[in-house]
Amino acid sequence: MTKAQHFGWFLSRGFGPHGWGHPYYEWNYPWYEPQLYQQSIRDLEQAGFDLVIIEDALSLGNADTLDLRIRSAYGGPKHDPLMLAPYLFDVTSHIGIAPTVNPLAYSPYQAARQFATLQHLSSNRFGINVVTDVGSSRHFGVEPVSHDAAYDRAEEWLTSIRRLWHSWGDDALIADAATGRFADGTRLDAVQHRGANYTFDGPLNALPFADGDPVVVSPGGSPRGLNFAGEQSEVQLALASLDVDTIRAYRAKVLDAATAHGRTAADIDILFVFKPIIVASTEEADRLVRASAHPDDAALLQVAAAQSSDLETDLTKLDLDRPVDEAMFGDHVSRGSIKGLLGKADSFASATLRELLTAKARLGRISSREGFVGTADEIADFIEQIGDEADNDGFIFSGDLHPVTIHRMLDELVPILRRRGILRTSFGNGGLRGNLGDF
Repeated sequence: MTKAQHFGWFLSRGFGPHGWGHPYYEWNYPWYEPQLYQQSIRDLEQAGFDLVIIEDALSLGNADTLDLRIRSAYGGPKHDPLMLAPYLFDVTSHIGIAPTVNPLAYSPYQAARQFATLQHLSSNRFGINVVTDVGSSRHFGVEPVSHDAAYDRAEEWLTSIRRLWHSWGDDALIADAATGRFADGTRLDAVQHRGANYTFDGPLNALPFADGDPVVVSPGGSPRGLNFAGEQSEVQLALASLDVDTIRAYRAKVLDAATAHGRTAADIDILFVFKPIIVASTEEADRLVRASAHPDDAALLQVAAAQSSDLETDLTKLDLDRPVDEAMFGDHVSRGSIKGLLGKADSFASATLRELLTAKARLGRISSREGFVGTADEIADFIEQIGDEADNDGFIFSGDLHPVTIHRMLDELVPILRRRGILRTSFGNGGLRGNLGDF
């Protein structure tokens, strides 16, 4: 029997100028106002998507790459996605919202209180996508720490937030109008936290949850990132592979990490992020693939500019015909972004920058598992195969949160997935945690 899967959408540009650089920007939605996102998220809920994850970066980058990151409006500007969430909850009833948050930006007490408030306001549809980027440390008056130390800090932060969320005992809330007793203060945990990174006292000045804590989402494929997901997360994000065995092996790593912390496969969903190019016919798919086979220098520089934004390292100034020196990437640069540039190459010494960028520019047919170009039926075939043969939990589509982008990807695909029993046709009433637990 075909396996039902979970689906979501990743706002890859964050709360920024969605549509910039594309003709559909001239639909004239002001990106800094809520209407664009409200219209889009209603369509995603109608499509049966479980959640939306909003990317974010706290910084415009370092002085050397500042212009590069904002030139094409990919690295910035970005407004605070936490502030956008209530506007999205207001026009939907079932879909979950998980803004990206960084422990750098929120003290545990502040975070626990704000997140609790949003969980209540949304009827349990709030989540947090926890990232550990340290490149913006200078904006918060703290020194950058190592990759693993950033995860240590995030673990302490999240563990202490959860303790604050549960600082109200089970019987603390009485709410008995007849006796005039609202709560019993003797049943609250004072929460005196003295950790390596944070010092604060509780209890939390916000009510506990009747139907579970906010859902925790996390990216990160490093050993430390996988361990964090295994212990802390309900959703783990990874980049989609075209190979069933690779996806099966990655899932095994995450589930092994969860098991090591006393959890089970039912406690965590592994969702793979991908960005299919859906076309009307196999002939159109072949045409796109052929056209991408031999990118010129202008096309390669465009790819380099996009990669430079993620890497906070200007690749556009480098010699295309020489290998990249890996030492040029600072400690704050995401290991995942560096690995993404490397692609299938064995090492940076084994390939020129031209070869790395050419591999990024080239497209491939999904029917032959060489890329993500295909008809809606072919994309559905891939999704079904990964679910049935790799026991996949689901996929996160990536792109601008714009009606044109959403309908371009989903108009033909949603009916096919539903007819095959892969995509839900209705929601329960359990909020985001309930969505993930429906199957």
